[in-house]
Amino acid sequence: MIKPKILYVEDEPNLGTIVCDTLEQKGFDVLLIKDGAKVMDSFAKFTPDICVLDVMLPNVDGFELGKLIITKYPRLPIIFLTAKTQTQDVLQGFNSGATDYIRKPFSIEELIVRINNQLHLNKIAGNLGDTITIGKFIFHANKYELQHGETLYKLSNREAEVLQVFARNINKITDRKQLLLEVWGDDSFFHSRNLDVYIRKLREYFGNQNGVEIITLKGKGYQFVVE
Repeated sequence: MIKPKILYVEDEPNLGTIVCDTLEQKGFDVLLIKDGAKVMDSFAKFTPDICVLDVMLPNVDGFELGKLIITKYPRLPIIFLTAKTQTQDVLQGFNSGATDYIRKPFSIEELIVRINNQLHLNKIAGNLGDTITIGKFIFHANKYELQHGETLYKLSNREAEVLQVFARNINKITDRKQLLLEVWGDDSFFHSRNLDVYIRKLREYFGNQNGVEIITLKGKGYQFVVE
């Protein structure tokens, strides 16, 4: 059985050892790195399926690492672990490439659930294929790009994940709670607010007269209508 590979970056020795040992016991192949400056070089010998990054790191912090990683590996899931709890910090994390964000202190059980959720979502994205036709648009799932004629929109990780769910349910109703669970792993108020932001952005990309519409169904969710 092939073990999922985790690149784990944490400079706190005790926490790093505990998390690393527990993940390995649960069947993951883990590479632990303590210095942010050594992360990018590690990809030459270790190709991870997911990255788990602390934010406060020596030399290169987690947010900067996230930006570097998604530039080269746009489909690679990234989970940030951080003691920073302000909304602006969380938003900065997602803008730096995060597909999930866990506040310290955290439980190992929660981390494992979120890791498995991100691996599952990434597998679904891969099964959808790289190119998905949505009306007059072409969604390049692996590149996080939405194309309309000569116009190309670069999507954030979250925008792409939400669109992937819609792409599996064209002209069908997508339950809001289920959408939150698939993309974030929970339906908390904070993630619900984030979803509203990403839905608004996707609507802007599709415009008003291009044959694609995201209809909000109060109390239910959304209908992704494609003519």
